[in-house]
Amino acid sequence: MKKDLDRSALQQRVVQELSKALPPHALLWRSEDTVPYECDGLTAYRERPLVVALPEDEAQVAAVLKTCHGLGVPVVARGAGTGLSGGALPHAGGVTLALAKFKKIVSIDPLARTARVQCGVRNAAISEAAAVHGLYYAPDPSSQIACTIGGNVAENAGGVHCLKYGLTLHNVLAVRGFTVEGEPVEFGSGALDAPGLDLLSVIVGSEGMLAVTTEVLVKLTPKPRLARCIMASFGDLRHAGAAVANIIAAGIIPAGLEMLDKPMTAAVEDFVHAGYDLEAEAILLCESDGTPEEVQEEVARMLEVLTRSGATRCEVSSDEAQRLRFWSGRKNAFPASGRISPDYMCMDSTIPRKQLGAILEAIQVMQAKYGLRCANVFHAGDGNLHPLILFDAADPDQLRRCEEFGAEILETSVALGGTVTGEHGVGVEKLSSMCVQFSTEEREQMLALKRAFDPQSGLNPGKVIPTLQRCAEYGRMHVSRGLLAHPELERF
Repeated sequence: MKKDLDRSALQQRVVQELSKALPPHALLWRSEDTVPYECDGLTAYRERPLVVALPEDEAQVAAVLKTCHGLGVPVVARGAGTGLSGGALPHAGGVTLALAKFKKIVSIDPLARTARVQCGVRNAAISEAAAVHGLYYAPDPSSQIACTIGGNVAENAGGVHCLKYGLTLHNVLAVRGFTVEGEPVEFGSGALDAPGLDLLSVIVGSEGMLAVTTEVLVKLTPKPRLARCIMASFGDLRHAGAAVANIIAAGIIPAGLEMLDKPMTAAVEDFVHAGYDLEAEAILLCESDGTPEEVQEEVARMLEVLTRSGATRCEVSSDEAQRLRFWSGRKNAFPASGRISPDYMCMDSTIPRKQLGAILEAIQVMQAKYGLRCANVFHAGDGNLHPLILFDAADPDQLRRCEEFGAEILETSVALGGTVTGEHGVGVEKLSSMCVQFSTEEREQMLALKRAFDPQSGLNPGKVIPTLQRCAEYGRMHVSRGLLAHPELERF
């Protein structure tokens, strides 16, 4: 009861102070109004924020941050809420700073091939606005029709064409925002280089822990004259994984190189009817773009490598409609999985390309171990995995097994020479797995960077960087459950 009274008193005080900076309609605190903000795309974890603030301009953002900093109240910035690692999970005693109203495309410069946009602009909306100039914004996460550029910056989002055109980091020139104290700050520059330290590379992918982004200057890319996509079928996972490595080894950098295993192929084909081969154990989508002459030559080279690598069938898109159908299956993998399971947890790790077959076979063994299904879809070209573990969140035991399944996938990825995340971020989902990949000393350096920007940990606290205590607890659990051995956890 006392805890409820303390929360209520704090809530009243925060609302009272924020009311001096925001109009009544821009503040939400009643339970029925804050429910939509209790989680992001990682729905297994939920928390009600103390207050939701919906500022309409930068002056209001600064005022919210200054007020919360003065009160000692944490702030969690939120975009469209499509993140998959719990990065926008609210703080129970904090303010969720919802930036959905920042949806203006400030300017497009077709000569410089740049666009200046507010943080709440949808990823796909940038390309839609730039299309008249023959340009587009290259990073294309599967959620691009909904996700916002501010969230893309926070998570360093990628997409199916990131192999050739890069992640968010490679397509952003400058970021404007505010510090935890509400002071304006800018990173990067519209020029080829910016003076001083390269803090743009620090802010992109920082998951809202260092500053709040309000405006972004992005690069625009000329639309290719032609694109063709190959759908290649394989009778086993090892051959499919080897084909990916062989394509890159041949000096070919496809515009897109994606893999789906048989369970995922079946799920998406039933959903969008993309024309996938349902008999294949795995399919690869390999795209070439450029001039017609370049595409013709590259497609021929990829077909040769795919055939030599054991492809049982190859089909090249005959027109733009068929190419888009091939990609519609990949782009709709997540909603398709939602049709075959009450819940799913999408993991995100990265491994060396040569280990693709090994990790997929390991995941098959884990399915039997944990008694849960797993469908796989991922950016094969850069080794970024997206296993979708299917479970029922209403069953606590299934949720526990799902978490352990996911943790073992991440640990196996590290053991194979990879990392615990590729583009979804750490958030709360991979907090314990950070104990596996990084030493105590490395994590302390990360905390030192966090403290340099945010000494009192007022921005998105309790995420990304685990405490020593958490790692100790994870180490003990690790041993008791007989998971993979890892040197960093042995001392616990």
